Amino acid sequence: MEAGSDREASLRPVLVLAGTALVLYAADQVTKALVVANVALGDRHDVIGDLAQLWHVRNDGAAFSILPGATWLFVPVTLVAIGMVVYFHRTLVGRGPWVQVVLGAILAGALGNLTDRLRLGYVIDFVSLGFGDTRFPTFNVADSAVVLGIGALVAYLTFVEQPRAAETAR
Repeated sequence: MEAGSDREASLRPVLVLAGTALVLYAADQVTKALVVANVALGDRHDVIGDLAQLWHVRNDGAAFSILPGATWLFVPVTLVAIGMVVYFHRTLVGRGPWVQVVLGAILAGALGNLTDRLRLGYVIDFVSLGFGDTRFPTFNVADSAVVLGIGALVAYLTFVEQPRAAETAR
């Protein structure tokens, strides 16, 4: 019975990471498909006045349209990022499920935009926030997952892991 419990305990972090990644990846791909099917390329539709808009654009650069035209540069960069998620998963596996949720979000975002780049040669972006002509760069669910996931991971490493390591070193 204990062997089964040990196996369950060792699989739980993998299932949390994979489950999070699957849900967010699906959300990314479904929202992109809905935008492509319902919003003409270049069209904008107000969602909350002009504060939040659906704006169907093609992004051949990085997140938030950084480095336009460099689509194929980001394929190997994304593969390295996926490798880093695997590394952090292995090194932080015993730190609680929310760490795996954060890593799953990063993985989902990386895979969501990688899918677009490999399939289309560009990424579909559609969320536009701002006022009038002053707008944040257009983004998608995958971009949000990566940015929020990295932010949460950095906060965790800075405010939890670093103090823990310093305490252990004493």
